[in-house]
Amino acid sequence: MIPLLMYVAIFVAAFFIVTKVVQGAGLRDYTSLKTVTFGDESAVRPNRAAGIISILTIFLMWGIFTGSSLLPGFLHAPGPYEGTTSFTYTAEADGQTDDATVTVVVHPREQATEAPEVDPGDGFAKNDSAAIAQWRTGLIRVDRNDELGRDAGATVVAINGEPIAPGQTVSVDGGSVTLSDRGTPNFEPTKGWQMEPLYLPAPEAVWTRSLEIAGAGFRNFTLIEHLGYSLFRVVVGFLFGALVGIPLGYAMGLSDWFRGWFDPIVEFMRPVPPLALIPLVIIWAGIGEAGKIILLFLAALWIMAIAARSGVSGVKISKVHAAYSLGASKWQIMRHVIIPNSLPEIFTGARVAMGVCWGTVVAAELVAAEQGAGMMIMTASKFQNTDIVIMGIILIGVIGFGIDMLMRWAERLLVPWKGKG
Repeated sequence: MIPLLMYVAIFVAAFFIVTKVVQGAGLRDYTSLKTVTFGDESAVRPNRAAGIISILTIFLMWGIFTGSSLLPGFLHAPGPYEGTTSFTYTAEADGQTDDATVTVVVHPREQATEAPEVDPGDGFAKNDSAAIAQWRTGLIRVDRNDELGRDAGATVVAINGEPIAPGQTVSVDGGSVTLSDRGTPNFEPTKGWQMEPLYLPAPEAVWTRSLEIAGAGFRNFTLIEHLGYSLFRVVVGFLFGALVGIPLGYAMGLSDWFRGWFDPIVEFMRPVPPLALIPLVIIWAGIGEAGKIILLFLAALWIMAIAARSGVSGVKISKVHAAYSLGASKWQIMRHVIIPNSLPEIFTGARVAMGVCWGTVVAAELVAAEQGAGMMIMTASKFQNTDIVIMGIILIGVIGFGIDMLMRWAERLLVPWKGKG
């Protein structure tokens, strides 16, 4: 909740600051000269400053809530407790009570630390010590060195003078103490607001591990090879899906028979997620490379078919009539009217299909893959190598964004008439 509120606050603050600065400086583009901009898609362009601030905000919050060394200390969110603390427990046995002190050393998880030696003191309740890692809890058997232990009927009745019963919790310096059902104090250090590195490592840790993987590789393959295999599967699966889906979409858009025959199949398969097809693909094609390609082919097929069908259906009939009036044949209408006017929809579908394929390849590589970005992520997750998992996610996102930008560039180059009537 706190990161979400912080993100919203940064968004609102950046919106007002940037818009006021830009407006105050008079830095406006030609769209500002339009009399009507609300509802006009052509007047909406990405705000460069907003994009930069958005990316910086994500990395800033990542560093804030992981205690990154890239940020000054005053920007760090409160971290987990580290150091030495103590609490006093009161034991009761045979109608008498006695106090003893427990010294607790809270240490980083990656550093092995022994419990310090303490003077046991006088009385039947003896002083104790324990070493507990950050973000962890520890049961402290305070009765194991007491003269009157649990077997003699001794029970813990108070922590730092505050009465306590099994299941209750008392706050102490550096954490809290909860009494278990059997009456054993359980010390939990204060966790703070920062994320444990096991779940979210700092940006510099991910960067360092990325350089290691790029140099040494991962499970007998280099990082480039892993990404290359994933990209190859996506491209091959997408191309096969487009080669089948586009003609199928054209046929459905031009023939009522093809539309009636294939429309139920396409509309039935379109909402089925590709992941649900994995068991069937394994049965049909096994766990080899062909199964992964088939899964990606099915992920792209229905999207491309619907995009092509929509492109044909969106051709203005006035253009078709004009072509007929000039003596054009059906092939000429197909070549010069239908295909050019349907290409914008097809490119939009291709961008969607490519994104779906790139997202599906991670699941496809779960099926006995020896290389690939998805395999790398899943293998790392089994060994709790979260830095490798995040590295893989970032690389997948960057490559996916690059693919989308490349397809946008191809669309501008090959379909310059898009949006121009």
